Amino acid sequence: MASGVDEESKKLKLYSYWRSSCSCRVRIALNLKGLDYEYIPVNLLKGEQKSPEFLKLNPLGFVPVLVDGDIVIADSYAILMYLEEKYPQHPLLPQDLQRKAVNHQAANLVSSGIQCYQNLPIIGYIKEKLGPDEMLTWVQHHIQKGFAALEKLLGNYAGKYATGDEVFLADLFLAPQIDGAVKRFNIEMKEFPLLSKMNESYKEHPAFENAMPGNQPDAPPSESRN
Repeated sequence: MASGVDEESKKLKLYSYWRSSCSCRVRIALNLKGLDYEYIPVNLLKGEQKSPEFLKLNPLGFVPVLVDGDIVIADSYAILMYLEEKYPQHPLLPQDLQRKAVNHQAANLVSSGIQCYQNLPIIGYIKEKLGPDEMLTWVQHHIQKGFAALEKLLGNYAGKYATGDEVFLADLFLAPQIDGAVKRFNIEMKEFPLLSKMNESYKEHPAFENAMPGNQPDAPPSESRN
């Protein structure tokens, strides 16, 4: 009995919200690397990220947070790099330096050039001050601008996935961003044929599909894909 409790305490813990694209990146990585983890839901709409207990893990009050024993990491990019160094199975970065740089660039483009503009606090503020129509226009503008840049960036590297026929870091950022763009913000993907093609590949990959919002334990029944 004691050994079972000990093994359970060693399991990775992921504080996540079903619809968080940042959390989804980490869920994909955990799946790719075959790592067992405990999913701990944090309901952002109910403000659970502002609880004193959660703020001890991440003072900013954002998900995801990964707990690995005594180690606590509260940023999706930092979590992915930590997992990459500690768990080398299924590398998230290619050996080729050029393609490695493109992966980092694409990942950063999504995280700092698209996703940050659709965070709940941001869009909530714009919706309150300017109305829901202006909020949607704001989000769509930044998504479309970012997707157009990604089409150009990846044009000379993409295969089945972002930088060839193997899954790497860029794909972990692209898959949830595209999924959210289509389902939440009504983005028309015909303008982005390269990203559309990659999205079809993501839908066929179990590590991606199992990590998608509708397949999470805290997803509302109306959103569940099961």
